[in-house]
Amino acid sequence: MSEPPLSELTVGLIGAGNIAHVHVAAWKALGARVLVHSAAGAPELAEQYGLEVAATLDGLLEEVEFVDIVTPSATHKEIALAAIKAGRDVICEKPLTLTAVDSQELSAAAEATGVRIYPAHVVRYFPAYAAAYNAVRAGRIGEVAVARFYRQASSPAGAGWYRDVARSGGVIMDLMVHDLDQARWLCGEVATLYAVQSPPTVDGISPVNVAAHVTLTHVTGAISHLRATWGATGTEFKSGFSIAGSTGTLQYSSDTDTGFQEELQGLAPQGDLLIPASTLYESPYLTQLRDLAAALRGGPEPRVVAADGAAAVYLAEAARESMATGRTIDMSTFDPSGVVA
Repeated sequence: MSEPPLSELTVGLIGAGNIAHVHVAAWKALGARVLVHSAAGAPELAEQYGLEVAATLDGLLEEVEFVDIVTPSATHKEIALAAIKAGRDVICEKPLTLTAVDSQELSAAAEATGVRIYPAHVVRYFPAYAAAYNAVRAGRIGEVAVARFYRQASSPAGAGWYRDVARSGGVIMDLMVHDLDQARWLCGEVATLYAVQSPPTVDGISPVNVAAHVTLTHVTGAISHLRATWGATGTEFKSGFSIAGSTGTLQYSSDTDTGFQEELQGLAPQGDLLIPASTLYESPYLTQLRDLAAALRGGPEPRVVAADGAAAVYLAEAARESMATGRTIDMSTFDPSGVVA
């Protein structure tokens, strides 16, 4: 018997903060029925988008097909475990959890009950990054040698939980986690990791202006350099990458966002070769949630799975350990249960 169309989905949205608006817009575009439950803001979100409000988490879990968790990072594990216990599949905003141990616990609980967990690593659905992945896998630039990823945003100074590293994981877990996932996706598994942050976190509170730098050596021999910045209030959001291989390079910058650029040996730069300019493609959040929902409905495996979310958390924790100790971390022996606070 075929599965019903995505327009007949009943989704339980848990959380009503900023990212909830983006997810709701995507679910509404897919024609889904959305119930929302949140400790704060649910009635306002429901009124704005024509949603239904669930007074309790248990009440929501009784009515929905799966949940979409968009709450603060420190709450992801508890909510996901409640959904798993109720037999509901889970989509969860990044980071999947704040510790690798917690990610492992979620994965084990899901496997034991047959529930699926999909982390919402939306950058995999941004056309330039997806195009880079396809180009690398097709061998268009030969063997990857060096990759650089950067991401900057205005410091979330007004949101206390973001700067509380115990609740957000800091700039690496909250912002750089996107590019840790990208580096692993595009360049392969990680052998060693070294990280620094300036200025350092003091008493568990992230500085308002802070930059983190991470260097990854991949098992392939490729090297990735990652930079993530929470800047002064008003700092413009920017992201991009450059990937150099043995026969060419791939480059993208949101600064210009005029398309994806590919340069191959012996050929002139090929602007817009693989994707159109940003104004021509749909919201990556819509692309992502369509892919994840289709997988939950029995479709092909999506672009990102639970193991990817757990791996990104594992790398972020290793970066935290490297920053705290000044050591290069050997990922083959790294034990996240002993991470320095």
